[in-house]
Formats: sequence, C-alpha cells, structure tokens
Amino acid sequence: MIPFNKPYLTGKETEYIHDAVNTGKISGNGKYTKLCQTFFEERYGFKKCLLTTSCTDALEMAAILINIQPGDEVIIPSYTFVSTANAFVLRGAKIIFADSCEENPNIDAQILEGLITSKTKAIVPVHYAGIACDMDTIMDLAKKYNLYVIEDAAQAIDSFFIGKDGVKKALGSIGHLAAFSFHETKNIISGEGGMLAINDNQFVSRAEIIWEKGTNRSAFFKGEVDKYGWVDIGSSFLPSEIIAAFLWAQLENLDTIHAKRKEIWDNYFIKLKDWANSNDIKLAFIPSFATNNAHMFFLICNSTEQRAALILKLRESNILSVFHYLSLHTSPYYTEKHDGRLLPETDRYSECLLRLPLFFELESDIVIESLVS
Repeated sequence: MIPFNKPYLTGKETEYIHDAVNTGKISGNGKYTKLCQTFFEERYGFKKCLLTTSCTDALEMAAILINIQPGDEVIIPSYTFVSTANAFVLRGAKIIFADSCEENPNIDAQILEGLITSKTKAIVPVHYAGIACDMDTIMDLAKKYNLYVIEDAAQAIDSFFIGKDGVKKALGSIGHLAAFSFHETKNIISGEGGMLAINDNQFVSRAEIIWEKGTNRSAFFKGEVDKYGWVDIGSSFLPSEIIAAFLWAQLENLDTIHAKRKEIWDNYFIKLKDWANSNDIKLAFIPSFATNNAHMFFLICNSTEQRAALILKLRESNILSVFHYLSLHTSPYYTEKHDGRLLPETDRYSECLLRLPLFFELESDIVIESLVS
C-alpha cells in the first residue's frame, strides 16, 4: 500500500531528543525551543516566534491576543479545518464564512468587503496547500476598516507572497499574527506541534504571558522582574523540549525536504496535465503572486462521482488518495448559526477536490501510471 502520507525522518531526531533529555530540562523553553524560534525569526523575518503544542493552540493564543469578545465577528473561509473557526468560537465570536476563489480553494478576497460590518474584528485567511491568499487586498481592507489579520499558515511553511510592490514576503509574516503547524502531515514535522508568529510588537509581551499560563515567568527568567505571578489569562501552550528537539532536526533539513517535495509535485503536474485536460479535471492553480512549497498535490474533479471513481481506481492499485474539508457552513454544529448565504465554490471543493500521496520517499510515477492507465 502506498499511503497518502509518510512522515520523513532525517536521522537526527532521536539524537537531539536524547540530548534534550540529558540537559535535565525537558519541560520546554530550553535549548531546542530557542533554536527553533530563532531559526524562524532570522530566516523569515517574524518579529517574535513562540512554539506551541499545535497550530490550534497558536490560533487560540491569537484569539486571546486580539481580545475576541462575545458578539465579535470573524471572517474565515468555510473551506478549512475546524480549528480555524473553533479558536474564535471558544471566545464567543460569530463566524462569518467566506466563499473560496473559483481558481483555487483560498478565500475570495474580492468578496470580503461586503462581509465586513461594525462588529467585524478580524479576517483569517487560510493559505491552502501553502498557496498564498491575495494578501495585498486583505491587508488593504484591514487597514481601511481597522481590522486584525491572522494568517492560518498551517500548510505554508517556506512559502511566499509577492506583493504589488514586488517585495517577496514569507507567508505568516504579513498579518498581525500567524499560526503554523508541524503535524506529521506537514512538510516539516514534530508529530504534533505548532507556532505562533507575531508581527506586531504590541502583542509580544502579552503573548509570552499567555504562552506561560498567564504568568510573567518569561520576564522573570530574562531578569526583567524580581518575581513572577498570575497577571493575565493563558494556558499550557508551551511544548516540551522533546517536541522542539525533533523539530530542530527537521528544520536543519528544510531545504532538502522541500526540494524533494517540489520535485515530486512538478513530476505530478507535468505528467498529469494532458490526462487532466482530457478528463475535464483541473490541477492546482498557483497565482502569479504566490510561490509553491509543494505541501500538497490536488485534483479538482468535475463531479463527486468522478472523484469517487478515481479513489476506487487508485485503491485497487493499493494507493491511498483522500478528499479534504467538508464545508464548515454546512456542518452539524454551525449550519443553524450560518446566515444562510450560499457558498458554491466552497461546496464544489468539498465535493470534487482529491489529494494524491505526497511525501519525501514517494515514487510518484507509480501513482501517475495508475491514474492514466
């Protein structure tokens, strides 16, 4: 069986975990946590990074930092994982779901202004498959209406947006805050794990407090206060050094991992292009303002039936392919809370999008031959 995903190990993970254990400090915010956070800050220009136990935790921290209150409205795409919405629902927000673009599953930035009201607090663009949303339009709207932008960059490590000014910016470095994932299905992994990236200095000090269970413990260890205590709300968002040590082994090999994934992605695209055209199937669309980190290779079938047939065909060749999100606006939990607007593009991706296997050691020609035969 060729699985949909297979975690790639560089060979240094257990060595660094052993080293972390031997330091005698494995509870977090030690050697490897600092190495990882500094890596992201220096490589991508984030003002401050804090590792978390998951991307969900990073999103929940962001919701606390922007002081989401009951009745606030937050605009997110309906085509996303439930954590994107849950982080704000937990604080009492009303979710305003936006439709996806016609050309790819990202939020349609051109319709966002019509969704903004006096209660809108934030926009949360999700960079699906590591492909950038139209961040120029989103940031212009945020400035115009005094809104926060929180990038859900769970899938977007080492992917970039090229602005109208020609400047290339790392995804996660554009909004006020951003959340990343290192779940085992992502390009760079730590089993479970995530990170909050902070790009607005006003949030740095409070983020460290929330990260440390609502205490000013970080300031104490930096010698900024004589003692620490409970000064704000927070939770146990800080991961252990074991998770950070695993992640550091991955980050050391980030360029190698991404080069291999891009090679596999390109092979898929080149060899499936004609087959897709002849079968009325669309391949991933990368806008001119976006780069591709090869997080995912997906097809957009012309019907649910065609997708089901392809899944079955691949399974008969012992290849696992999977679809993705179900529209959140039609979910059992939120359907009665949704305002009733139809989101046709979101529903089309829910019904027709199919993801092919993509991992470091994949022989993609086997998958290609099974599809086109």
